[in-house]
Amino acid sequence: MNTKLTLSLDKEVIQKAKKYASQKKSSLSALIENYLVSVTNDHTADENDISPLVKSLSGVLKLDEKSSYKKGYSDYLAGKYK
Repeated sequence: MNTKLTLSLDKEVIQKAKKYASQKKSSLSALIENYLVSVTNDHTADENDISPLVKSLSGVLKLDEKSSYKKGYSDYLAGKYK
């Protein structure tokens, strides 16, 4: 059930938010609702939580068992700062 809510915000903030919502093909109400859902979510963020973006990227690079990413990175840095 939807209920009306009255907010008092700076006019410029409202204009920017409406523009952002329009670019995202969403409504300002939907943006605010999604924000409130995210901040009131029972899941408490842990420093070790992995963001959805990082999770989606895991496994993208395949290294064979002989590869050492640490050696490769140190070689890269050594070359960069020669």
